Amino acid sequence: MRYVSYVSGQQQGLAVRDGADLFDLGAIDLGKVLADGPQALAALAAAPRGKRLDQASLRFCPPVARPPKVVCVGLNYIDHAAESPYKDVPSYPAVFPRFASSLIGHGEAIVRPLASPQLDFEGELVAVIGKGGRHISREAALDHVAGYSIFNDGSIRDYQFKSPQWTVGKNFDDTGAFGPDFVTADELPPGGKGLKIETRLNGKVVQSANTNDLVFPLTDLIYYLSEAITLEPGDLIVTGTPAGVGFARKPQLFMKDGDVCEVEIEGLGILRNPVRDEVAKANAA
Repeated sequence: MRYVSYVSGQQQGLAVRDGADLFDLGAIDLGKVLADGPQALAALAAAPRGKRLDQASLRFCPPVARPPKVVCVGLNYIDHAAESPYKDVPSYPAVFPRFASSLIGHGEAIVRPLASPQLDFEGELVAVIGKGGRHISREAALDHVAGYSIFNDGSIRDYQFKSPQWTVGKNFDDTGAFGPDFVTADELPPGGKGLKIETRLNGKVVQSANTNDLVFPLTDLIYYLSEAITLEPGDLIVTGTPAGVGFARKPQLFMKDGDVCEVEIEGLGILRNPVRDEVAKANAA
């Protein structure tokens, strides 16, 4: 099944995708469904469908609006590690947090901040946890995955490298594009393996790889993370980006006002976002 979170006027809701069409399921919060457990997600598949929605009138939201945790993985493709300042492939996952305040949906603008022109693209596969737990084995790891979606981990590079910790450069408001669809795990190969992933900037391919190339596949990521952290339903694991990022190019290529960035992952669809400059706001009197 494929679900889309949306806002239409004052109404927030969830829709099911059937081909190119979206059919309304009503005022359902996917995050709450996930929190209620795998049985609730299974029951959602049998929920009665409402009217076909006019997609032109919708605002797409992140599939899970307020995930308990967003855990991102850096340097998780060999070729991306090689193009980074670090060069070496990590022997343990490089993880950093994203905050829900940075998330935007499909079609919403990724914002290039006033503070920096170095807004970079990073197309990524994201796994959504459906069953929580700690000390999860590799063998059981995929039992904890409810589904998958697409992520564009917009990064402010000069802020990312101001300190050894990447957190600030990865958490500017309106830089983490997520969606449009949440696709249940049964629709994709186990662990999201073998999927073509491609990022395009203004129609030009800038990243192209396959999820088979992950240094740490999803089973490893869940194992390592749950050694330390209790995973919860609705948590996101953003699995890493392949080579081709703008920071590593010569000359460097950053997103700017008026650009359109697309991330396409086989079996998941296309996440498309325009780019706009942040508008300065006058200080309150």
